[in-house]
This record gives sequence, C-alpha cells and structure tokens, in this order.
Amino acid sequence: MPGYHMRRKDKEIEDAAEISGILKRGKFASLALCRDGEPYIVTLNYGLDETGRCLFFHCAAEGLKIEFMRSRAYACGTVVEDLGYKQGQCSHAYRSAVFRGPVEIISKLEEKKRALSILIRHLEDNPEPMIEKIMKDEKAIGTVGIVKLVIDEITAKSGS
Repeated sequence: MPGYHMRRKDKEIEDAAEISGILKRGKFASLALCRDGEPYIVTLNYGLDETGRCLFFHCAAEGLKIEFMRSRAYACGTVVEDLGYKQGQCSHAYRSAVFRGPVEIISKLEEKKRALSILIRHLEDNPEPMIEKIMKDEKAIGTVGIVKLVIDEITAKSGS
C-alpha cells in the first residue's frame, strides 16, 4: 500500500522518538479491518515492542475481529493522546499516530508468553507481580487470543 502525504505539514510529527512516545503513553488502539469490502473497527488495549517495531493485542481467541484478520491479514490503526478540550476556543489538543501493517494471530505458547509480558509491562504500573501470576498458568495462556501487528508505516500529527 503506498504511503500517503500529510495534508497539513505544519501539524506533522516527524521525530521518531516523539512518535514512539505517543505509542508508549497510549493504552488503547483502534484497528480498522476489512473483509470482502465490509469494514470493521475494534478498539483494543495493546503493548508496544519497540525493538520488534510491533504492537501486541490481547483479545478473545475467536470472534468477529479474528474472522476479519483471517480473511485479510492487514490492518490500519490509530492511537490518540488526548491533551484536552480548549474551552472558549472550539478546539481540542491531541497527538495521534496512524499505523499500518500485517497482523498475525499468535499461536505458539512461548510467543504468547513474550507478548503477554510486553502487554503487562505496557499497561501495569507494577508489572512483575502480574507477570509472575499469569505465567504460572500455561493452560490459560494457551486459550488467550494474541494478535501481533508489525508496523510497516506510521505517521503522526498534533492538533491545537
């Protein structure tokens, strides 16, 4: 899929560290999926793996989003950092990142453990007790749905 130019260059964020910061601070991403011309969007919590340039999502192992991903293993998503409505200005401050990439449903136990660890570290203030608790139950981990999205393309912008 070809890259798109940003219409408002004055709002574009080009600094990789700043873009990464948006993803680091975010807790939820909305994923746009498509199957046979039918759109579907779902919002999920995620964990950022900076070294692998990917996001891991926790979800049910079956359901509509999984069916869409199996049909077309590519998604577009967004994370929005809400900086608040500006009273009296009819404006909202934000920073957002839009990303695209292939999605993969993770099935191997060790990959699921690694992904869950990344997710928990991303979301929990004190992750180690939760990681220790969850990693003990391999049977439960086996039933968890984990999706990986490798970021092929990412753009970001800030609004007033």
